Amino acid sequence: MNRPRAKLGEAGESRTVAWGMTSVLVAMYVINFADKAVLGIIAQPLAKELGLSASDIGLTGSAFFLMLSLGGLFSGALDKWLGLRWALVLLVVLWSVAMLPLILSASFVTLLVSRMILGFAEGPNSPLLFSAAYSWHAPARRGLPGAVLTCSASIAKIAIAPILAYVAVTWGWRSALVALAIAGLLWAVLWLAVWKEGPYGRSGGSGKADVADSGPEDSDPASSPATDSEPAVPWLHIFRTRTFIGGVLLIAAAYALAAVVLTWLPSYFELGLGYSRLQAGSMFSIPSLIGLAIMLSSTWFSDRLITKGVSMRAARVVFPAVGMLIGGTMLVFLPFVSTPVMAVFMVSLGYAICTPVLPLLNACVSELCPPRQISGVLGVFLSLMAFGGFIAPYMMGRIVDAAGDGGDGYATAFQILGGVAIIVAVVGIVIIDPARDKNLVRPNAPVVAAR
Repeated sequence: MNRPRAKLGEAGESRTVAWGMTSVLVAMYVINFADKAVLGIIAQPLAKELGLSASDIGLTGSAFFLMLSLGGLFSGALDKWLGLRWALVLLVVLWSVAMLPLILSASFVTLLVSRMILGFAEGPNSPLLFSAAYSWHAPARRGLPGAVLTCSASIAKIAIAPILAYVAVTWGWRSALVALAIAGLLWAVLWLAVWKEGPYGRSGGSGKADVADSGPEDSDPASSPATDSEPAVPWLHIFRTRTFIGGVLLIAAAYALAAVVLTWLPSYFELGLGYSRLQAGSMFSIPSLIGLAIMLSSTWFSDRLITKGVSMRAARVVFPAVGMLIGGTMLVFLPFVSTPVMAVFMVSLGYAICTPVLPLLNACVSELCPPRQISGVLGVFLSLMAFGGFIAPYMMGRIVDAAGDGGDGYATAFQILGGVAIIVAVVGIVIIDPARDKNLVRPNAPVVAAR
């Protein structure tokens, strides 16, 4: 009896293997976002023990995202020097080590320096992860895997945040950091055991490390895409396109909101809305549950639109930008909501509707450049995105301190972020056109047919 033939992709790759590799990358991203989210979970016990103000916590969050932005600029260099395999191992080990100073000697200076080191080490991670995932998925199929990666933030808050909250309440906030450090090291072992680059990657760079570990089936010419031979283009030709510039504005606003959620949402639920510390940590998952459903369904729908012939601009830009308009409007009205349950619903849904912008714009920008330049271009793109995270947490801390009433301060900060989201969504709809700018930057780019 013959076994059913495995489903193959455009370059002859096994789609089961492609999604298996993507799931390993998702596991790393879950740990990555848990590292980001843990500050929000332990913020109040940490502030009580160290005597920190809201501005101090906000400054720590902003310093983390500043270093995240700067670290992202090194993603292309790490990919070239070490390859995806060893670059990601190095980063995850650095994350784990960065936890140790705060565990051993807690102070505001130690907290600040530890989070800055962690941010710098996490900076190159997103571009490298997306580049690794895109090596297993054809351009027309990248919306959904990009969304699955981006949903790692939601998975971290749904599955990991309640556990970390319980660990922190039961055994102290240091225990949550120890757990994350161990998880990172275990992932590194898994990664070294299974990873190889997919057929939609580029020749050279990280491919050198991965080809050496590939099996005989990887030498099949049918699995080597035509895009491997596409020459590089000048970096400035990509960075000065309206798609790249408009994409930065849109994604930075979305990331500013995500950074505030990661840093402040449990504190808002606890101090602003009156929930207990354990309830607040567990409720961290509510916006993520909603966001997970919206992001996966909307990015799947976006991919389907493209395969049906709808323009990339409509499917990847206008569609999520309209969602950002709706989400921003909900946040603008948050200060007028007096019922805690309704406030949780408004901030959760408003945030969740904005999230599809993140993976869909990554997919847009990846189309502007040859495959061999994806890591470097996404490194710059996501580094500029992270400036939204640099500004927003400290801004919220200052507003909360100035407001006196924590609930009013948090709601006002979310209102400001909603207004910014509305403005940049309109700008993005007007100026972003990935097909137009791809033709300008890569006029001779090969076309990969969608199925």
